[in-house]
Amino acid sequence: MPDSALSDIRVLDLTGETGVYCTKLLADLGADVIRIEPPAGDPLREIGPFWHDGKAADRSLTFLHNNTNKRSITLEITKPEGRVAFEKLVATADVVAETYKPGYLDSLGLGYAGLCKIRPDIILTSMTGFGQTGPHAGYEWSDIAGVAMSGMMWLAGDKEDPPNRPYGNQGNICASIDGAAGTMMALYHRDLTGEGQHVDVSMQEALCINQETAMMAYDMTHRIASRTGARGLIPIDLPGIGIFDANDGQVFCYLGTPGGAPWTTMVEWMAREGKAEDLTEGDNYEMVQSLNLGFLTGLVREPEKLPARIKVLGHMREVFARFIASFSKWYIYEEAQKQRLMIGIVSTPEDLAKNPQLAARQWYQKVDHDHLGATVTLTGPPYRLSATPWSMRRRAPLPGEHNSDIFGGELGLSAGEMERLQAAGAI
Repeated sequence: MPDSALSDIRVLDLTGETGVYCTKLLADLGADVIRIEPPAGDPLREIGPFWHDGKAADRSLTFLHNNTNKRSITLEITKPEGRVAFEKLVATADVVAETYKPGYLDSLGLGYAGLCKIRPDIILTSMTGFGQTGPHAGYEWSDIAGVAMSGMMWLAGDKEDPPNRPYGNQGNICASIDGAAGTMMALYHRDLTGEGQHVDVSMQEALCINQETAMMAYDMTHRIASRTGARGLIPIDLPGIGIFDANDGQVFCYLGTPGGAPWTTMVEWMAREGKAEDLTEGDNYEMVQSLNLGFLTGLVREPEKLPARIKVLGHMREVFARFIASFSKWYIYEEAQKQRLMIGIVSTPEDLAKNPQLAARQWYQKVDHDHLGATVTLTGPPYRLSATPWSMRRRAPLPGEHNSDIFGGELGLSAGEMERLQAAGAI
């Protein structure tokens, strides 16, 4: 049994922002990922934030996060001397991952057909904005172009908002995740058949999955879904659904919907705390007993009763909001979970750093960065494998840190040959 899932796999990493998380996922599962940086420096090292705000190639926290467990060489594959070295590396590799515009590697003779001449069972994983074919294949792309062209921005935010770009480069991340999944399937196929293949990932297609039911709903009803925010599809503010202010932050609530305890359980809790006000009385309690998804979706069936019901619902929402505002978000969350009430914390970055569940599972990883003279805390595994575990084996590399190990030690280049590569601007 190998120490890690991909300990026998070598990946040559030619990715930019759209694919660098893909190769991190593979590296953290044990693959020997060799990050190939331009001799002038990897542009990804210029992306902040930076360790203690000191902008330098070895201080980009974005780079440090996305390149754990990788090794680094500098190599210019467009130089004749660099191409020769790259082809020697391809002969030792299982996967080449890249994010160039479609056709670029082919123009160098290093596309899938060219790589197969060096290693017939090679896997080439290409992650781009729109894929390798089609009328948009040659278009430029970025994260915001991906989330916009997928329709994801149209659905994000409140109705009165303009289209919202989701935080955190979700386009790049989704393309990388699908790139890693596609690579793993291609490796499995190769194990079964001995055949390599070209994995073609489109950011737009990866993000279209986030549309959930919007496209299917259009097929059936010809209704274009729009931004609904926390309110959801019901066009009125409801008690217990949406974001509410606690006394130290916010919680998201989804009461009266399938999967959790009913509204009566919520009011019983409010009564125990002495904060149910008049929700245990008359028409208010009748509404409490009735309030579920079926009742809400049927409101319009009796239009003559709608104004009175909306008035009661609005009052319930005000009482509920006062209840939530009187406690801390953690108290609300913990007590709600005990009673199967669907309430969760709207976590800030600080909340996540202090989250007791993440702490109990030792999710955050402390990684020594000797060049910084410090230990940097990084996020941990997206999954846990009992037999072939995810692991943090080494920090992200410095530029060209492993040139000697790989060019000299593994490819057998002499000191003189490496000097000539450097003089030619190839490393």
